[in-house]
Amino acid sequence: MVRNQGRVTRFVVMAVLQAARAESLGVAHDSALSWGLNRAIFYAAAKRGFKQPSALKDGDSSETASRPAPPVYCVGDEEAYVDPSAKHLTFTIGGQDQTPAAFERQVASRFGTKENFMADWKEAMNLVAGFDRSALKSRRGFYEEVYRPKRDELSDRWTERYSPAPKPT
Repeated sequence: MVRNQGRVTRFVVMAVLQAARAESLGVAHDSALSWGLNRAIFYAAAKRGFKQPSALKDGDSSETASRPAPPVYCVGDEEAYVDPSAKHLTFTIGGQDQTPAAFERQVASRFGTKENFMADWKEAMNLVAGFDRSALKSRRGFYEEVYRPKRDELSDRWTERYSPAPKPT
């Protein structure tokens, strides 16, 4: 087992569980990874408070401000923007596509190796499979029944497995 150099944070847990949720509801694996990263970014931004783009703050009505919003895709009652030019279903936020490669860099790499990640991916898929589809289809149900009760337990367990113990002071 290779250990990484950081904590498996709530952000990482959210991304993994959201991806498992999407896949269990029928989204293809790579697109589910995109969804998971997208939702983790979205909720992290919501927690901090969304920042309005500077062009809009200044009252600029440029092309950026008047550009139509990208199309949306729903997983249950939750929706996210998609990149209409992407070859496969790819979610986007803030002008950035959340690709499987981005998921690998920002999420899966926290597990040290692909094998480590795949072991915990299976755990996440099994966890999500234990919930009623209505809970998975509901944004609130997913948060309250799946993510919130398990986030700290998973973060602590996955960190303990894959991150080094703190150095004694």
